[in-house]
Amino acid sequence: MFDLTGKVALVTGGSRGIGRATAEALARQGAHVVVAYVSGESAAREVVEKITGSGGKAEPVRIDMADAEGCDRTVTDIAKRLGRLDVLIANAGVSADALLLRLKDDELIRVLTINVGGALACTRAAIKTMMRAKTGRIVFVSSVVGEMGNAGQTAYAASKAALLGAAKSIAREYASRGITVNAVTPGYIETDMTLALTDEQRAALLSGVPLARPGSADDVASAIAFLASNEASYITGQVIRVNGGMYM
Repeated sequence: MFDLTGKVALVTGGSRGIGRATAEALARQGAHVVVAYVSGESAAREVVEKITGSGGKAEPVRIDMADAEGCDRTVTDIAKRLGRLDVLIANAGVSADALLLRLKDDELIRVLTINVGGALACTRAAIKTMMRAKTGRIVFVSSVVGEMGNAGQTAYAASKAALLGAAKSIAREYASRGITVNAVTPGYIETDMTLALTDEQRAALLSGVPLARPGSADDVASAIAFLASNEASYITGQVIRVNGGMYM
């Protein structure tokens, strides 16, 4: 099951956290994984080395999600060079946490430009080759805060909510071409960012999780790998919540 042998998958923000776990999960299923990064070249190469060291196929590529034209050129080049692009995981994102009255315009614009604009630019380029192949899998990595909101994260929540609307709209636009578009909304997941939380902050988050534990990047990656597979061919325009019951 979930056999991706012969497929080419691009994972943005693939050098760490959920992106890294997803790149490794897709490679284990046989995909040739393109690990995209913007500043963490050494981390991306480490992911690639781990994958290739285990017998998988992977390569690093730099994509600046703030540069829409650059995203288009790079994704188009990947598809041409490798002959195909079957899976796009739009995972890269940034945050600018602040109460609305303290949120600066340039911070808001940066978050929306990278989290939404970059994801859509990559998707637009990927769809061109997927349409010719009459098949494709696109997964947006959103967030539980895009559904339920969170004080102090207006910019981030807005960007992640936008991805949900985009996924459903694009799913309707290209379903007839065999392209599925879905989103996952991770909840409290243990990553580099959450490990920096204080014990009090962690306890507060866990109090709202019925499963009473944080999730792992692998938990999210498993859901993404399913959505990228042939087994999910009749699932499109959906939001898969990987949050331990934090939001239902």
